[in-house]
Amino acid sequence: MGPRGKRRRDRLRWSKLYTFSCFSPSVLLDPEASHSLGGPGFSRIVYCNQPRLHRKKPLKYPTNYISTTKYNIISFLPKAIFEQFRRVANLYFLLAAILSLTPVAPFNPLSMIAPLAFVVGLSMVKEALEDWRRFMQDMKVNSRKVGIHKGEGVFGYKHWQKIRVGDVVKVEKDQFFPADLLLLSSSYEDGICYVETMNLDGETNLKVKRSLEVTLPLDEDEAFKDFRATIRCEDPNPTLYTFVGNFEYEQQVYALDPNQILLRDSKLRNTSYVYGIVIFTGHDSKVMQNATESPSKRSRIEKKMDKIIYILFTVLLLISFISSIGFAVKTKFEMPDWWYLQPKNTTYLYDPSRSGISGIFHLVTALILYGYLIPISLYVSIELVKVLQAMFINHDLHMYDEDTGNPAQARTSNLNEELGQVHTILSDKTGTLTCNQMDFLKCSIAGVSYGVGSSEVEIAAAKQMAAEATGKNSDTHDLWESNGGDVRSSEIELGDGITCTVEKAQMPTIKGFNFEDDRLMQGNWRKEPSAATIQLFFRILAVCHTAIPELNEETGGFNYEAESPDEGSFLVAAREFGFEFCKRTQSSVFIRERYSSSEKPLEREFKILNLLEFNSQRKRMSVIVRDESGHILLLCKGADSIIFDRLSKNGRRHEAETTKHLNEYGEAGLRTLTLAYRVLEESEYSTWNTEFLKVKTTIGPDRESQLERVSDLIERDMILVGATAVEDKLQKGVQQCIDKLAQAGLKIWVLTGDKMETAINIGYACSLLRQGMKQICLSTLKSDLMAEEAKRAAKENLLLQITNNSQMIKLEKDPHAAFALIIDGKTLANALEEDMKNQFLSLAVDCASVICCRVSPKQKALVTRLVKEGTGKTTLAIGDGANDVGMIQEADIGVGISGVEGMQAVMASDFSISQFRFLERLLVVHGHWCYKRIAQMICYFFYKNIAFGLTIFYFEAFTGFSGQSVYDDWYMLLFNVVLTSLPVISLGVFEQDVSSEVCLQFPALYQQGPKNLFFDWYRILGWMGNGLYSSLIIFFLNVIIFCNQSFRGGGQTADMAAVGTTMFTCIIWAVNMQIALTMSHFTWIQHVFVWGSIITWYLFLVAYGMSSPSISGNNYQILLEALGPAPLYWAVTLLVTAACNIPYLAHISFQRACNPLDHHVIQEIKYYKKDVEDCIMWKRERSKARQETKIGFTARVDSKIRQLRGKLQRKVLSLSIQTVT
Repeated sequence: MGPRGKRRRDRLRWSKLYTFSCFSPSVLLDPEASHSLGGPGFSRIVYCNQPRLHRKKPLKYPTNYISTTKYNIISFLPKAIFEQFRRVANLYFLLAAILSLTPVAPFNPLSMIAPLAFVVGLSMVKEALEDWRRFMQDMKVNSRKVGIHKGEGVFGYKHWQKIRVGDVVKVEKDQFFPADLLLLSSSYEDGICYVETMNLDGETNLKVKRSLEVTLPLDEDEAFKDFRATIRCEDPNPTLYTFVGNFEYEQQVYALDPNQILLRDSKLRNTSYVYGIVIFTGHDSKVMQNATESPSKRSRIEKKMDKIIYILFTVLLLISFISSIGFAVKTKFEMPDWWYLQPKNTTYLYDPSRSGISGIFHLVTALILYGYLIPISLYVSIELVKVLQAMFINHDLHMYDEDTGNPAQARTSNLNEELGQVHTILSDKTGTLTCNQMDFLKCSIAGVSYGVGSSEVEIAAAKQMAAEATGKNSDTHDLWESNGGDVRSSEIELGDGITCTVEKAQMPTIKGFNFEDDRLMQGNWRKEPSAATIQLFFRILAVCHTAIPELNEETGGFNYEAESPDEGSFLVAAREFGFEFCKRTQSSVFIRERYSSSEKPLEREFKILNLLEFNSQRKRMSVIVRDESGHILLLCKGADSIIFDRLSKNGRRHEAETTKHLNEYGEAGLRTLTLAYRVLEESEYSTWNTEFLKVKTTIGPDRESQLERVSDLIERDMILVGATAVEDKLQKGVQQCIDKLAQAGLKIWVLTGDKMETAINIGYACSLLRQGMKQICLSTLKSDLMAEEAKRAAKENLLLQITNNSQMIKLEKDPHAAFALIIDGKTLANALEEDMKNQFLSLAVDCASVICCRVSPKQKALVTRLVKEGTGKTTLAIGDGANDVGMIQEADIGVGISGVEGMQAVMASDFSISQFRFLERLLVVHGHWCYKRIAQMICYFFYKNIAFGLTIFYFEAFTGFSGQSVYDDWYMLLFNVVLTSLPVISLGVFEQDVSSEVCLQFPALYQQGPKNLFFDWYRILGWMGNGLYSSLIIFFLNVIIFCNQSFRGGGQTADMAAVGTTMFTCIIWAVNMQIALTMSHFTWIQHVFVWGSIITWYLFLVAYGMSSPSISGNNYQILLEALGPAPLYWAVTLLVTAACNIPYLAHISFQRACNPLDHHVIQEIKYYKKDVEDCIMWKRERSKARQETKIGFTARVDSKIRQLRGKLQRKVLSLSIQTVT
């Protein structure tokens, strides 16, 4: 980016057109009268074009390097070790490892230290790898390049991370701003630029920014050669919509406001380039100030597992104390009589005269000996299982997006099971639910509705009514299946086996235009009775906007850079109807009309006199134009509630029909705007324009209110022309996904920075809202009181609104009544305060859907925290932009969408997917599987370790609390590491109660997770009881059988090695048979692991017994010569294994027969192939397999059916009355 000549600048001076948003005072301020800068919170000084000054104290501002990682090189070791030893079991094993270095340890120290080091080390390596991935994604952002002034008027590219405060930056079209900048100039002559802030607030409409007039001459690279200025402003803070500062330039001081500030991660649009000064870098920037530190998240199951560890540790202490007391008593009273132990010649460990001391030392021995009650391999097995589960998620082709090439990605595997326990989803709107595309679908002109296309809601309701007409069951739910190609096939299941397939074009052939009606196409509108009104309607679409046409050299047509997707779709529609917007100058727009009276394309000029742009308070936009015949027209489009109030008496001719059409469009989930016009007299316009210009050029706090007042004077007595209906293009599959999640019993909240009207329309489009749903809109009371009094009054009013609406919901008698809560950011700020947040949450939980509008990133995080802590249930936050990072990190589970708007959300997330629709499979399939697998795996782990560990205690008590283990050291080492580890890992990785297809067909199965059916205390204690029972059976049956009889044909009795080996064989068989009974789904891998573990035990016995007696000791040839030839050994193994597992088998048999769970019923249907043989029964069962919900497409269809049925009943009733009359 070397020196250049003066660049051609865009000639449009937008400030002459815009009324509200980009006024900039040219009045110089007295420095003493300016903002009181320099005090607390306003101490920042920026020396423009002198970045080196900011590297030294006292300034020393941070670099532009950003990091979202959990660790760094210095903090990794202490933080990662802290994370590992937050786990109770790891703390215990650390203590045991330290004690194993003392003489009282019953085992070799290496056998205690090595497993702990392996488990902790493996977990730390996993954490390091996951954080490394975050680091690499940070580096991608930090390595982006932007033009920087190097000196002497020369610009060159630098990485973002090397930008410093004070640098002059040149950002070009469609680039992101690398830091928070002060706008100096742009490619437009008056310093206007367009900014897309979707990453910050979720809004897709473009914002207008304007530089100070004094910096307009800085319009080319060479102008910055000697540029010097000073900025004094506020300190870094998270507030996106405010900025206070002064700009000192050429010995004058100018006030700065948010209109001159370009925030990091917003994007430059419709502007060739801008120059700016870096004010805030890196973590000082506002978007990073809104970010929160990467939290350490733990699943609910893991937290509950700690409580189980506490219980087992209590049991361990109890039996250790029993053992210690027993040993002390034995030492004091019986050891003096054991002459063969030489009690007078002993150590302090076995001193009868100091039995208390001996008992204390034995307590340490017992604590280590019974450590097998607490399974050290549990954590490493869970870590391994979770990593393998994450691999299955990553490689699921059903969550692979072919368009972008992005698969789903489990960025952390710690939370897999949490996916199956989600209660509330908090979703961003823009880029998450929507793909920022509008399609023109219908319109109403002069009281006539045009557009024959139908929405999916209307189609499904009509099909269901047709099914009811045949007398079939009216129970409805839908199964969506995308069959690829150019057609989307929606299979609507209507109960009792009736299925209707609805085919609809998946994408319109023209982007932004999906209109079908021959009455208006190809110039046929000229044959309509209201042809003049139709022509005016199309001209309003083509003229009333702020878009810029760009010639597409490939097609020869025009692309439109519009402030909002709505405007773009209107212009495309106008073009298709024959009114093509082709050119804009400073004062005019040009429309090429294909179907003019001359039968030839004609270019018409409309002179723009004034432009009154849209904002959330006005809810309308107007242009005042002079047409070629000299008439002055006011053309207006806006919300119907606003436009209808401003119609003249003779302008309401088509109001009733238009209102009816608007309601129909709303029921179909379409976004609507109303169009009107007014012819102005020259004198009236001249008088109004004089006052308007006077107000526009004034300076003061009430300027905007005065502008609104003056605008309101002219936007009156209009004539209604018609209304538009556009389809807000949701991302593919969003409606279906929300419907399935609703049927699975999940609550869905939408948190968006967008304005309320847009959010409500999206709510309708994705079926979170529907016609007939009672909307509760919480708003802030406007007051003229002083600030503190106004705030108090606003809070009291809000509390009253919340109380009244909560009471209304409680008193509602209609079982089908549904409520939706809608609240904006200003009101939410009050609702989130300590004294009100619980009442607000209580109201929100009672509502079917919640939509929060105009919320800042910080508020998104606060709402997420409120729901998480207030309900105590698992929350999932999903978003795609930097403005979603806070809530993604705050939620129990954060899901980032790897879309087109950067990777900030993905970098902060726990899981990433490329489209919202994949959330359905991530939760309903993988979440359900992972929850159940982990829950069963942990329960089984505790069962097998209790069954094994308590036999050690029984034997020690049986042998006088001697501290002697019945098992060989090698047996104990292999028990968790080899002989029982692989089957339980296969359970955690491959177990499926039902297939993925059945999970999606029976979404109610998902509720097993939120209800915690498989990891509640009843089930946990049941498995512990099973382990206790098995330990008793294994020990006492073996002791009773072997104690008083010979076990070999030669009359030999069993020694400790024979009894111990037999008991251990019984344990291996019992626990492996138990896991085989637990599994619902077998693959060859599970068969190999389960039966292979048993075979491995026998192979080990053979190999160990054949080793030298110095190694095998008393177990020399234990299987081949001692136990193998003895029938009693095999009989005991069979008897004990059966006795251990028959109670569990009886329990599950009784449960399946008398009190089956949902998946038991499905498994039986699938096993007997009833789903194939009896399709009607299968569909009936599927129709029951959804939670009753008041949101989603299915609930919307049900509501539509009730509405149509009511109309039909009323019609039949009126016909009956007429017949009687």
